[in-house]
Amino acid sequence: MYTNNAYLNNSTIDRKDKSKPLVVTMCGTYKLYTHPKLPTWRPRGRVDFQLIFIAAGKAHFHFDNDEEETIVHAGHMVLYRPREPQKYEYYANDQTEVYWVHFTGNNVTNLLRSYGLTNDKRVFHCGSGSEYQYLFRAMIKELQMCQDSYSEMLEMYLRQIFIKLQRHFKFSVNTVNSHAAEEIDKAISYFSEHYNEPISIDDYAEQNHVSASWFIRNFRLYAGITPKQFILQKRIYNAEALLQNTQYNINEIAQIVGYDNPLYFSRIFQKTKGLSPSEYRKNI
Repeated sequence: MYTNNAYLNNSTIDRKDKSKPLVVTMCGTYKLYTHPKLPTWRPRGRVDFQLIFIAAGKAHFHFDNDEEETIVHAGHMVLYRPREPQKYEYYANDQTEVYWVHFTGNNVTNLLRSYGLTNDKRVFHCGSGSEYQYLFRAMIKELQMCQDSYSEMLEMYLRQIFIKLQRHFKFSVNTVNSHAAEEIDKAISYFSEHYNEPISIDDYAEQNHVSASWFIRNFRLYAGITPKQFILQKRIYNAEALLQNTQYNINEIAQIVGYDNPLYFSRIFQKTKGLSPSEYRKNI
């Protein structure tokens, strides 16, 4: 399991802070590779707000009824409000990657509402683009370094996430109908299961009785990236996980994630991550 977290004043205790409208108190990320399960159970919730972004895989939540499970897939966020019970699990088999942030303040509820995060929004689609990951990573680094004016920088990064969500909500309402959302959800599930196989976007669209142009356009509107970019992200993400396991050499990893040519795989990996697979493994 990979984890990278940051805490205000090195404290993991949740807190209220009414000194400012918005205060980031902690943030982090988890990637599950071999750790079988990472559960969280807070029956009384917390005194602050928590926003969770599922960047890859899926997460298992239990909301109103502990026995009922809600599976939340990549490209969605979950917002917990103060005193709301929290129960959820991440599993290695799902290859889950999540980012999270806790925040408080004297005007959080009104701020959230102004960005479209009304009380009815608990689980919501946000798209699978890398912009959210960049902003979460920037927050983690800022809170770890605590340089001059870091609290203001943290607020700015979090507000950028809220603004992106606001734009996504308005854009989705105007452009993506329920039929399109259903088709894209189905495609995301299929691509997540078959990402390492040869996939023709044109053939997939034809088999599902939609035009390729309609499918690509609506996929991008819904997920924030094209189908090819989504498949590439899945391949690179799973290659990262396999590179942390010395059981496989790089040629084998290329085959596992869907590349017959290991040299081509290395070029794609380096273009995406900025490091060759061997350099990435060495850094780990």
